[in-house]
Amino acid sequence: MDFRYDMNHVSIRKTTEGDLDFVIAAENAEENAPHVMQWSMDQHRTAFHDEDILHAIIEADGKRVGYAITAGLKDANKAIELRRIVIVEKGRGLGRAAIQLFKRLAFEELKAHRLWLDVREYNDKARSLYKALGFIEEGYIRECILLDNKYVSHYIMSILEQEYIKENR
Repeated sequence: MDFRYDMNHVSIRKTTEGDLDFVIAAENAEENAPHVMQWSMDQHRTAFHDEDILHAIIEADGKRVGYAITAGLKDANKAIELRRIVIVEKGRGLGRAAIQLFKRLAFEELKAHRLWLDVREYNDKARSLYKALGFIEEGYIRECILLDNKYVSHYIMSILEQEYIKENR
């Protein structure tokens, strides 16, 4: 899949080798690290070559402002996971715009039936944003991740194709 997806001043494009230092720095930034899994350079590189995964850079006005990883591009059930989204410039609405782009990509381009994600229990800001963008809480996975010697629970959230169509009429 070779693409560039734009909406207003925000765009997404495939991550390249030259973006990896930015991705690792964004992932490890103090404000982002508690909310996302940490991957090595090799894990990110491997994702580039997996046909089921889209590793993408988020740009605003031509400048890198984040990245995202989606999985399930080849899923027989047409369920795409927004596995990770990281924004480095907070408070500008860039995360909201990027999620809207990924919804459009999932439902209009990839013909998904379901777009889903999980979010850590303490990430109230992200949960609130996802709800505002039409995602529904489906469930709660108790103590599923061991993080700094403490178990953390996650909420599962999704939006279905028919909900996306309804909100975009």
